[in-house]
Amino acid sequence: MSIALQVAVTHVMARRRQSVVSVLGVTLGVGFFIGASALMQGSQNDMVARLVDSAPHITISDEYRTPLLQPVAASFVGGAVELRGAKPRDAVRGIKDSPGMIATLETWPGVAAAPALSWQAIIRFGGRDVAATVSGIDLEREPRVSNLAADMVRGRLEDMRTAANGIIVGESLANDLDAAVGDTLTVTAPSGVVLKMKLVGLFRTGITTMDNFETYVLLKKAQILQERPNVVNRVRLRLADHALARELAQRIEARYRYRSESWQEANEDLLGLLVIRNIILYTIVTAILIVANFGIYNVVSTVVHEKTRDIAILKSMGFTQADIRRIFLLQGALVGSFGAVSGWLLGFALVQLLGSVEIRLRGLVDVQHLPVDNSLVHYAIAGAFALAAATLAAYLPARRAARLRPVDILRGAA
Repeated sequence: MSIALQVAVTHVMARRRQSVVSVLGVTLGVGFFIGASALMQGSQNDMVARLVDSAPHITISDEYRTPLLQPVAASFVGGAVELRGAKPRDAVRGIKDSPGMIATLETWPGVAAAPALSWQAIIRFGGRDVAATVSGIDLEREPRVSNLAADMVRGRLEDMRTAANGIIVGESLANDLDAAVGDTLTVTAPSGVVLKMKLVGLFRTGITTMDNFETYVLLKKAQILQERPNVVNRVRLRLADHALARELAQRIEARYRYRSESWQEANEDLLGLLVIRNIILYTIVTAILIVANFGIYNVVSTVVHEKTRDIAILKSMGFTQADIRRIFLLQGALVGSFGAVSGWLLGFALVQLLGSVEIRLRGLVDVQHLPVDNSLVHYAIAGAFALAAATLAAYLPARRAARLRPVDILRGAA
């Protein structure tokens, strides 16, 4: 052990009460930083995982991001022409050549596609009316783009094939209707077609907006209800790497012109709120660590004040300014190191405690347990920040100690 480290340890041990209080402050700061970081990251990962797993990564709709130009506007682009009383052309809705589009997209690496026909409908049961989204799906392709089959809590997807007019609804929507599997629901489409459908299954994704408003029927039944044979208005894609969804959606939209929306774009507001929440909580927890390191500053400053004669003696023995500065910096580093290690233990205990808490919330996501992410990155960040802040807190007193002159100290003592 070097002489500087021996002197630093002696000074820290000589003021045990103050040193313990400083270590405790760093411990609490590091522990709460790790606990809060694990909770924030865990909740964010859980939210993103639910969004990614419960819905397709890219949805191609029969809409255009910018309205198509009317014939007169296309003929006189930028011209000084005014036309009054023109009736806009009513284009036929639906994705043109959807089978060809699906076949082409599935030749791209890591892409699976499935068609759908979605619209808003009124579902009635027992005198209760509920507005819902009805999606006609292809049972052969649907498992490739969603986890609907795995989210079933009653019945199976295949039951829609065996029933005459089978329908699958979200568990929360069924509760709103007070309907159970086997009941007959009345589905009214915007076209005015009314169809009696048998409830053959319930699903639960944990995303409240889906469980409350989403329903699924066979694609052919949906086309009958909408009176749109062989028409689809959605092509849904699932990727091997969901992080590439935004880039791939832009490529698809540039090629086919149809609006292609990635899961990041569809949930942009929610993801933005998560970023703001993380900034706020990280700022608060970091402030706790900074306040805790004021204790180290006070301890080292007091030691410098009390050990002025010792500093004079050390300098008289040949210690340089760098040696004196190193002694007091080591004191701050020692307190910060002990605080970081004990804070790791406290943080680990907090993460285990938070992960065992059972809670149920009714909101965007139905939570059963607090999601936590016990990542080593959080421990590394907390430890590095604590050590750096502790060393920085000791720097100013150490710098003052290094500038003291032995002659002035001894004259003052005399």
